[in-house]
Amino acid sequence: MSKIGFDNQKYLVTQSEQIRKRIAQFGGKLYLEFGGKLFDDYHASRVLPGFAPDSKMKMLQQLKDEVEIVITINAADIEANKRRGDLGITYDEDVLRLIDTFRELDLYVGSVVLTRYDGQASANAFFNQLSELGIKCYKHYSIAGYPSDVKHIVSDDGLGKNDYIETTRSLVVVTAPGPGSGKMATCLSQLYHEHKRGVTAGYAKFETFPIWNLSLKHPVNLAYEAATADLNDVNMIDPFHLEAYGETAVNYNRDVEIFPVLNAMFELIQGTSPYQSPTDMGVNMAGNCIIDDKICCDASRMEILRRYYSAKVNKLRLLSDGSDIMKLELLMNQAGLTPDKCPLVKAALKKEKETGAPAGALQLPDGRIITGKTSSTLGAASALLLNALKTLGGLDDEILLISAEVLEPICELKTNYLKHKNPRLHTDEVLMSLTVSALTNPIANKAKEQLANLRGSNAHFSVIISEEDEKILKRLGINVSCEAKYEIKKLYHK
Repeated sequence: MSKIGFDNQKYLVTQSEQIRKRIAQFGGKLYLEFGGKLFDDYHASRVLPGFAPDSKMKMLQQLKDEVEIVITINAADIEANKRRGDLGITYDEDVLRLIDTFRELDLYVGSVVLTRYDGQASANAFFNQLSELGIKCYKHYSIAGYPSDVKHIVSDDGLGKNDYIETTRSLVVVTAPGPGSGKMATCLSQLYHEHKRGVTAGYAKFETFPIWNLSLKHPVNLAYEAATADLNDVNMIDPFHLEAYGETAVNYNRDVEIFPVLNAMFELIQGTSPYQSPTDMGVNMAGNCIIDDKICCDASRMEILRRYYSAKVNKLRLLSDGSDIMKLELLMNQAGLTPDKCPLVKAALKKEKETGAPAGALQLPDGRIITGKTSSTLGAASALLLNALKTLGGLDDEILLISAEVLEPICELKTNYLKHKNPRLHTDEVLMSLTVSALTNPIANKAKEQLANLRGSNAHFSVIISEEDEKILKRLGINVSCEAKYEIKKLYHK
């Protein structure tokens, strides 16, 4: 059974109440900038065990009659064909995916905004595509001097030249496929246009991390720094909050740096600023819903370690310059963590040393550690997966869940007909073989029935596993990390 450190139901209730209070504070109209991922926040679910990845969506569904969603996308990102690293799709494709998902959940998507629009050909094509699909689309432009030249920004030549987004509901959630999409600028533009039309409206920000009422060096907040190491985000004490209230609160550098500018903009737009600090702008209640701090601390340390290994792998794959590795090592030090202290890492490396071949180790949610070794028919990830299912099902380790009569013809198919050089089965092939075997083999069926119980496990491998294996394990809810080395010395590893 997975250990729970976060009360998700309490979060849904208190977060909804907090947002309603903020809507009332501004007279019935609130532009809420949503940071992070809306319906697949797996980082939050990893560092706050018990937090459901779709918690934010469920919370919005409780407010669905009041909610209108506006999606922003940077026109330059469309032109650059920018992709989401986790999904592998372009930002403009993700906008369409987001709209479909919101609609499936009965949430109203009012419009899409192309920010920093400058006549880009790809942005024009996307604008036309959205229009043909019946989706309202608006254009916001680059503003000279943004964000420092406040007087120019808050003028008809600044925010005033942006399209006014027509909205009909009291809570306008502004979200995006990724960072740098212009969410905050869109909210400010709307405040300017609403004020000119005599409409009272407010702005607030919903960022889950860093959690403002946890300590600066709390592992949960350190894990957020690890997640954004490539962006050079730094958690810091909010100096404006400390000065205004005499209380410490944690925020991050970009919000603290931009706050004086935002404050000046609020004063120019509305005559006065509603906030004394960047922390005041937030509506996050996650810190109040932690019910077991130790569980969340342990989970956050594992997340920092995974981010460290991921950074090293990305450097080896030439996907980054490795500049984030040093910062991650510092964060590990602050969290009191080194790889050699992690029993999961030690188990994987020990298994490799014993067998002389790539190996893996998996820690179940109940703490038990299972290992898997490479064989002639199974890779380390596939062997580990089957061994974990045996353990969960109380089956003897020597039992063959998939007979040689099933495995060998598949390996032959791969090498002789599909011309794969590696005959060993990947995890997706093993799962299909197990499913077929389960039709006639009760023991294989018992193992297959344990798949759902893998969710929340952690796995570490002594080499970089294939992208397909990693993808399948993650779909099963297993958190994966790998040593930064390849099984075979060659130049091309796809």
